[in-house]
Amino acid sequence: FLPERSNLAGVRHILLVLSGKGGVGKSTISTELALSLRHSGKKVGILDVDLCGPSIPRMFRVQDNNVHQCDSGWVPVFVDQDKSISLMSIGFLLEKPDDAVVWRGPKKNALIKQFVADVAWGDLDFLIVDTPPGTSDEHISTVEALRPYQLLGAILVTTPQAVSVGDVRRELTFCKKTGLRVLGIVENMSGFICPHCSECTNIFSKGGGEELAKHAGVPFLGCVPLDPQLSQSLEEGRDFIQEFPKSSAFPALTHIAQQILDGTSQRSS
Repeated sequence: FLPERSNLAGVRHILLVLSGKGGVGKSTISTELALSLRHSGKKVGILDVDLCGPSIPRMFRVQDNNVHQCDSGWVPVFVDQDKSISLMSIGFLLEKPDDAVVWRGPKKNALIKQFVADVAWGDLDFLIVDTPPGTSDEHISTVEALRPYQLLGAILVTTPQAVSVGDVRRELTFCKKTGLRVLGIVENMSGFICPHCSECTNIFSKGGGEELAKHAGVPFLGCVPLDPQLSQSLEEGRDFIQEFPKSSAFPALTHIAQQILDGTSQRSS
């Protein structure tokens, strides 16, 4: 008997976005993946379980919204009139945006369980779970709370340097140990695209993510270059996919979303 069955009953696929270290762009990839999937006509939710650094509300420019209660729990915050993207984050529950979450493990784990059980998501094609860095308490709680729901898979985000790739290698071990299926690896910040001449400069070396995917025998989903337009649209909470179709990051992001769509449709058919 699963008491939380009801609130996730209408969710078709759950994607965890993981990485061994901070600052590689998990929230960026979660946000852009949600926008790409929405442009493919999908309904998407994002559950932000990064309790100490909840950046999802700001990336969608809804950081001032409040979460309301309904009969079946918390109503997520909708990004648009069509309600095609819905969000839940501790960012909505803090009284002041500068409040820090100074909590020990058990309290964090209790909130994660509540986020999994008590958010009234309704019908969603995809629920994207944006996680904190590492392989800690919160990850174990999240995976355990979501394990009963089928079609759970992980997307690992790395930057090209060896240090980041090494940390993601540990994340792969975590996935193996917890029995989490890896949908693939994304290499973020893969070269810098000059806005003037469109030349690509590899600031952080290159190819580490692809190499790791090959080595680990998991799919490589693609490289997303550093693009000032992408950073700017995230800072301002705008829809990059809609506004910058000519950017070089655009085909990279839509290609990743397409592979996720192809992979999940094969699994559920």
